[in-house]
Amino acid sequence: QVQLMESGGGSVQAGGSLRLSCTASGRFFSISYMSWYHQVPGKQRELVAGINTMGGTTYADSVKGRFAISRDNTKNTMYLQMNNLKPDDTGVYYCKVATLWGQGTQVTVSS
Repeated sequence: QVQLMESGGGSVQAGGSLRLSCTASGRFFSISYMSWYHQVPGKQRELVAGINTMGGTTYADSVKGRFAISRDNTKNTMYLQMNNLKPDDTGVYYCKVATLWGQGTQVTVSS
């Protein structure tokens, strides 16, 4: 059964950095579009960043210049480097590979 395993969440002060990882089982990883979503209580998940099979990336305006998405197909792993974190970045971050969702990892940014 294909599964996604996320890690790297935590608590930081504003201006700090975190790196999220999402590791997938299964051979479909290298041929799949991958993305990170952000969700806060009471709101829908919103796309933060996405990366295609050729390495092309897209970002939400709110994170441009601060976040960087990348992938390592040899490790079946996707990353989200988050720099200059702001309190508004607080929430649960989910990775998505094709149609599969990870379990989510909590990020808390204090001012």
